[in-house]
Amino acid sequence: MRYLLIMLMMSSAAIAQEATAEAVAQVSESAADSITLDMNLLFVFVCAGMVFLMQAGFCLLELGYARSKSCLNVVMKNATDICVAVILYFVIGFGIMFGASKTGWFGTELPWISDFSVDSPIWMFLLFQSMFVGTAATIVSGALAERAKFMGYLVFSAVLSGLIYPISGHWAWGNLSGGLVEGFGYVAESSESSGGWLADMGFIDFAGSTVVHAVGGAAALAGIIVIGARKGRFAEDGTPKLVSGHNKPLVALGTLILWFGWFGFNGGSALEINASVGRITFNTLLAGCAGGLSGMICYWGIQGRPSPSALLNGILAGCAAITAGCANVTPISAVLIGLIGGIVAIFVELLLLKAKLDDVVGAVPVHLGAGVWGTIAVAIFHEGGFSYNQLWVQTLGTFIISAYAFGVSFLTFKLIGMTIGIRTSEDEEAIGLDFAEHASSAYPEFSTNVAGELD
Repeated sequence: MRYLLIMLMMSSAAIAQEATAEAVAQVSESAADSITLDMNLLFVFVCAGMVFLMQAGFCLLELGYARSKSCLNVVMKNATDICVAVILYFVIGFGIMFGASKTGWFGTELPWISDFSVDSPIWMFLLFQSMFVGTAATIVSGALAERAKFMGYLVFSAVLSGLIYPISGHWAWGNLSGGLVEGFGYVAESSESSGGWLADMGFIDFAGSTVVHAVGGAAALAGIIVIGARKGRFAEDGTPKLVSGHNKPLVALGTLILWFGWFGFNGGSALEINASVGRITFNTLLAGCAGGLSGMICYWGIQGRPSPSALLNGILAGCAAITAGCANVTPISAVLIGLIGGIVAIFVELLLLKAKLDDVVGAVPVHLGAGVWGTIAVAIFHEGGFSYNQLWVQTLGTFIISAYAFGVSFLTFKLIGMTIGIRTSEDEEAIGLDFAEHASSAYPEFSTNVAGELD
């Protein structure tokens, strides 16, 4: 009897010890999961801040390319368009882009965002994505610099942020329940929900060569066609005439800030901190380097001189090109993608000049030209091997999205032009938009006459 009691006591102790160990393991696993989530959220938060800094980069770049008489107008547009973009994206754009859908064309099933709890991880995802829509919106600003009405531009920014960008984004990136942001706190109620129709076909655009950059570039192309060139940009026979920006060092500073922000743009799109982020950001660095050198050398060979603008826009073109495939290609491929991206940007710029289209900052060559190339390049350089089917999907996706963005933007600009107006008058353009639109001056120590010349 004594031995039986001893055996029972030992068995009970063993069971209790096993239960305690299991409970400790469960608590440890839960704590580890919580720490991992917190680290991922912190990572996304830092990357969102880096992408937000790109707004400053765009502003400085556009300031440098613009003439001094329209500098404050540039500041106003770059500061105001992100305000408009974020609010419109919060109200309607986010649901359209990431809400579950049954058709794959636009989201319909995302609950009102304020229904999520205060500690839901989805808020961090919304913050990160809001920085992306701000980037897409401000791409257009630089192309239209010095001759677009302030109010007309803001109306277009609202349409781009609330409708054009979110719809195309849904096509390519699907919905939250489709696994894009697993662990960010949203599961669609409908079991029949579908991802975006392009995402379901296998379309790859990791961080937005098409969704962000080609969309912004296509909208910019529509804008410069509708609004026309700046007065004096082309001679009567169509020959381009130099209209020099007032501060090229600001262009360089803006470019370098954008390049830095691109590490958060591409790296943060992993949505978690892991070993792959190192190669993603290094690919971004390599592509920018290759694009800058190829753009400079290409322009040097054509014009006989190394151009600062060709170098700087080549860097941005390389970054825009690698954005789609930064997680799917090797570093050597990243160099080739960026190198070709820089050359594509130069030739697109020359085509625009031949067509007498005035893009002040080179937004169309950098974002549309290099963005389309980079999206197609994913299939050509994919580390898993070349696939004709993937090439078809990539080509279809980038051209459909770009054509959609261009078409809707063109109609929107036309409607704005017929109603509140989109093009300033010749007198307003001559005197400068700082005074004409805002009754102010970026450089009050200098004054201009009605022809826009220094007194």
